[in-house]
Amino acid sequence: MSPSAAPTLAFVESPVQLLNVLEWAHARDAAPAPAGARPTGAGPLLDGVPTQRDRRAGAATPSAAPPRIVVLPPTDPMSRGQLRRVASIARDEGYDVHWQEARGGSGAPLKALASLAAAVRGAERIVVGDPFSRFVQLLLAPARAAELVVVDDGTATMEFVAQLGRGERLRRWHRTGGGPAARARELVYAPVSGTARRRLTPGTRRRVEVFTSMPVEALPGMELRVNDFAWTRSRFGPPRLTRGTDLVGTSLVETGVVDPDRYLEAVRALTREHGVTRYFAHRRESPEKLRGLSEATGLEIVRPDLPLELIARRGPIGRTVVSFPSTVVHTLPYALAGTGVTVAVCPVDPAWLTEAASPRARGFLAGVTDTARDVRRLPAQAAPAAG
Repeated sequence: MSPSAAPTLAFVESPVQLLNVLEWAHARDAAPAPAGARPTGAGPLLDGVPTQRDRRAGAATPSAAPPRIVVLPPTDPMSRGQLRRVASIARDEGYDVHWQEARGGSGAPLKALASLAAAVRGAERIVVGDPFSRFVQLLLAPARAAELVVVDDGTATMEFVAQLGRGERLRRWHRTGGGPAARARELVYAPVSGTARRRLTPGTRRRVEVFTSMPVEALPGMELRVNDFAWTRSRFGPPRLTRGTDLVGTSLVETGVVDPDRYLEAVRALTREHGVTRYFAHRRESPEKLRGLSEATGLEIVRPDLPLELIARRGPIGRTVVSFPSTVVHTLPYALAGTGVTVAVCPVDPAWLTEAASPRARGFLAGVTDTARDVRRLPAQAAPAAG
């Protein structure tokens, strides 16, 4: 069944985006948090007992109607599983969540666009989690909303704001130019991408808000609201802490940015030096890669069934959490504020990058590391000699 028209319509394609829509709705209904505000560390009323939402009519959203959330799931099983879990949490919180298949078949995108078109045209506010998504860009074409909100889909928010400010076409930071066929597709798609960029640019008739945990500066006319994971902290935890160190995995190998052998060596070195016992896998990491990591290091591989911010807040979690440059070095200090957990970041040695890595990769990854707040910075692990 297609979602009916709603004042606020949110489109999400990943578990993190869905979590951040819940955070945005919570922040909207609470006192506004100015950009640059620090997390308060406030927890639940009783240790280990989540606070309960007031179910009385009208109590959940004192200032505005809740958003209607449309989930546009990817095809990989791990992402779909996490999305279903977060969607269940959202429904328990009283949100209307609509599951819309838009991938997996030749006709699926067109059917989804036709199903959603009326709701898009009727929405007064549209919330999106990935402005780089081609499907989301197609959805924005008929939009008439006077307000657009972008919530985090990870560190890509940093690149989105930077590209918008430079007037560039929206392009993922790790993508290379591709061959002639890819360039031809880009040319055909350029009008849609250009329309989406204009929709996402603040103007006299359009308000644009970015709701983020990332260190970005608002563009002229853009409203910036800090995401300090207040909803997550109010609903879950504080967590029980283990004695070991946890390592957060990354999909940099899967995206072709980092050489797999050098990534394996870096994980092995961090395991030895910091007493790592568990490896929290990214949802896009392949089973073959994870099997090799486990065999080489003896690490316990954990496949989270929820975004790591929720997993960490619910616990148990290590007293130290180590990560390569990724979203979590910006989000976990907020989610775990006041718990005593140390978040540490290990930079990516430029020698780890593959020949296929985009020219932007080195500077972008360094920027993710350098701008992280309230984290411990580790020295880069020496890359093994190429062989």
